[in-house]
Amino acid sequence: MKRLRLAAPLAAAAVALLPGTARADVAYPDPQPVTGQEVIHDPTVIRLKSGGYVAYSTGGVIGARTSEDRVHWKDAGNAFAEPPSWWYEYNDTGDPWAPDISYRAGRYWLYYAVSSWGTNHSAIGVATSRTGLPGTWTDHGKVFSSETTDHWNAIDPALIEADGRLWMAFGSYWTGIRMVELDGTTGKAARGATVHHLATRPDAPYAVEGPEIVKHGRHYYLFASYDACCSGVDSTYKIKVGRSTDITGPYVDSTGRPMLEGGGDLLLEGHGRFIGTGGQSTFRDRGRDVLAYHYYDAADDGTPKLGLNRLTWKKDGWPVVR
Repeated sequence: MKRLRLAAPLAAAAVALLPGTARADVAYPDPQPVTGQEVIHDPTVIRLKSGGYVAYSTGGVIGARTSEDRVHWKDAGNAFAEPPSWWYEYNDTGDPWAPDISYRAGRYWLYYAVSSWGTNHSAIGVATSRTGLPGTWTDHGKVFSSETTDHWNAIDPALIEADGRLWMAFGSYWTGIRMVELDGTTGKAARGATVHHLATRPDAPYAVEGPEIVKHGRHYYLFASYDACCSGVDSTYKIKVGRSTDITGPYVDSTGRPMLEGGGDLLLEGHGRFIGTGGQSTFRDRGRDVLAYHYYDAADDGTPKLGLNRLTWKKDGWPVVR
């Protein structure tokens, strides 16, 4: 059921809640206006050192879009001209999913997943580039993988540095969101790395995926997409968040309910024509945090499009979408 908008787009005021209930908003902001190539799924965005922006996404051979002003976006082809050969081990079309771009040690790092719908025979790979632009990436193969005997699914990577160490959150359905430590030099899973458990749901099919972790103040914030994507206007995707003072958890919502027990504050959900908000990532732009995500446009036959909003922080540390 579509949520009705109850106030102006920027009025994201918290409502009174029953004890033990995570906070929610009575209204959600519309995405900031964008023009040009709006169609996208699972966006990851970065402001380039050379100026301008690049967004990568599910679709194509990691589809690319570029922008000079974060408003008008152009189709920029794909990260790769051809799928690396090892991708075909995970699906017949060499189809990559849910990339994550970051900048570290003088290079851009692009993580991505290869899998098939409905299976956890999956792998996360990594490529690097000096410029971050499509056509300049060198693939370095697998970072981490999962098999049907595992209790997690190695897709939807998200990188974060914490206390001089490099970590990758990942996961989709199965038992939810996981995390492993990476080798800071190779960018691949550290030898013998422990697989930490960050979030799940008590109800099958454990529909939580697409993690993103952000450091703010003394806390790490875990954003994740809940419920069903990829069904146009029937999608029920929404974004929830919890926090922890330790990178490996436990993550809890504003009532103290652990995300390992189904907790999570509702940050953004569908409203008006903007259905199934999720597949989120974050990036810094001129000292401010920005939330990127896709939504399904009810005014355009459920086409997935780029959503961008400012991410601000309340006095108590919890994030708000503006």
